[in-house]
Amino acid sequence: MSAVPLTSSPEQPIPVRTVARAMADWVGRLGRVWVEGQVTEVSRRGGQPRCFFVLRDTAADMSLQVSCPRQLVDDLQPPLADGTRVVVWLKPEFWTGRGQLSMTAYDVRPVGVGALLARLEQLRATLAAEGLFAAERKRPLPFLPAKVGLVTGRESAAERDVVDNARRRWPAVAFAIENVAVQGPYAAAEVIAALGRLDADDSVDVIVLARGGGSVEDLLPFSDEALVRAVAACRTPVVTAIGHETDAPLVDHVADRRASTPTDAAKLVVPDVAEEAQRVRQLRARAHRHLAGRIDAEAHRLVALLSRPSFADPLGQLDGYAAGLAALRERSRRAALGCVHAAATDVAHLAGQVAALSPQGTLDRGYAVVQRAGGAVVRDPAEVATAERLDVRVAAGRFAVTVTEGP
Repeated sequence: MSAVPLTSSPEQPIPVRTVARAMADWVGRLGRVWVEGQVTEVSRRGGQPRCFFVLRDTAADMSLQVSCPRQLVDDLQPPLADGTRVVVWLKPEFWTGRGQLSMTAYDVRPVGVGALLARLEQLRATLAAEGLFAAERKRPLPFLPAKVGLVTGRESAAERDVVDNARRRWPAVAFAIENVAVQGPYAAAEVIAALGRLDADDSVDVIVLARGGGSVEDLLPFSDEALVRAVAACRTPVVTAIGHETDAPLVDHVADRRASTPTDAAKLVVPDVAEEAQRVRQLRARAHRHLAGRIDAEAHRLVALLSRPSFADPLGQLDGYAAGLAALRERSRRAALGCVHAAATDVAHLAGQVAALSPQGTLDRGYAVVQRAGGAVVRDPAEVATAERLDVRVAAGRFAVTVTEGP
């Protein structure tokens, strides 16, 4: 059956009781629903038959006021307390007399450890599928942070372990400490807020999230989905040290490094000054040995070079080279003179041959060369005529003749 809409105007306003009854009627039609949440602010007032508590959402800042029969709460084992995860059968009710909306519980059932672990495993698979646990997302820690952010419980053993061990290792390390609730219904929200403040501080180089051991229920805030996503969104590297080594809340998987204990977290975030000083001494000793070895090797090499003959008696080597050069020069001189003499002999021989074969040589032996007026050499008496003038050339000169008798 649908609700009848209310009509009104300034001239015909609706009485408060009508509006209240309409709201009660509409809310009453919502029926009952099973709701899961975390219990806070449990109130058992004297001998009243009813008790009250707040049912808080584990992943968001939302809550509902719940009332229920006191006997229903008293019969629970373990007893209902702040931080208990429960499943409640609720029905919304609007109290017209006070104009107040409340939730009435008809059944309250604590969530068992097995069910919690199953839900955490399902959430783990979802977050892993999104890549929040991927190794490539994890950032390296700074070697020597100027300031370490620490999120932990107030005056807790975890805080003392981290601070004392870190300062023992490196006395100059500074801390920005955020004390928050580390268990209970408000723990996740407080840790998220503290992480946000430290991540926004540019002087903080690394953040440590530390808590001592506890039961599965005590460590539930550190598997809160909102907290896991907040750690994944941090710009500053985050180290977690939650519970004991066997505990594995979901925030450990998304952190950049996981420490098994708060003491181990201190060892991860700051170096040990004694160990670093020892490492420096070792490196200096290695450098000294290497340099000394190199110098020794070069010294031996220099001694070996100096012991060579060229360095031991450089002038003696030059004298040997000078003697060799003089011998080569003498050989070259003799070879050149021999070549000149042979060439002179060849020239004289060739000159004799030329002289013997030349026309002048023939003339010197008593022969003559007879030429006609045109310069033609007379080879046959029939070539000349009577009274022809001829030119005769002999060894001592030339003269003219006239033919008196022909052939």
